[in-house]
Amino acid sequence: MTKADNTPLVGIVMGSDSDLKVMSKAADMLEELGIRYETRIISAHREPDVLVEWAGSAQAKGIRVIVAGAGMAAALPGMCAALTVLPVIGVPLSGKNLDGMDAVFSIMQMPPGIPVATVAIDGAKNAALLAAKILALSDSELSAGLKDYSSRQREQVLAKDAKLQEKGYKEYLA
Repeated sequence: MTKADNTPLVGIVMGSDSDLKVMSKAADMLEELGIRYETRIISAHREPDVLVEWAGSAQAKGIRVIVAGAGMAAALPGMCAALTVLPVIGVPLSGKNLDGMDAVFSIMQMPPGIPVATVAIDGAKNAALLAAKILALSDSELSAGLKDYSSRQREQVLAKDAKLQEKGYKEYLA
């Protein structure tokens, strides 16, 4: 985050534009935290040569964490992890047939030596927060920003509880 240039620190990649609705939540979270990123659509199955080039050159371009969203067979996160030493966070995407459980198992069951961190189904926001926490290990400004974010979350919950205590659940839900 402290680099003066526009080098992306996080690479967000997905296999299809149909994944963008979910994966945009990662971009939104990174923007909120002031973290530079790039977003790509690269199919592990339909254009493996492009994936090899992108993931293989990500570290040299300054990317320090990859957030990869994938559904069904979910090859994209694992292939990214196989092609780089950067940490890869897989976002299993919900689908039509198995509601994303196929993607969860595909991402979680990586072979030894090819780790991929896995968040919840459609958990792109948490993937971005995990990427931010990884980056914050070497960035005190970002670490402070994450603490502020946590404080804001706490205050939001306290305000909701105060409203519930004041109005009762029926009026709260009305």
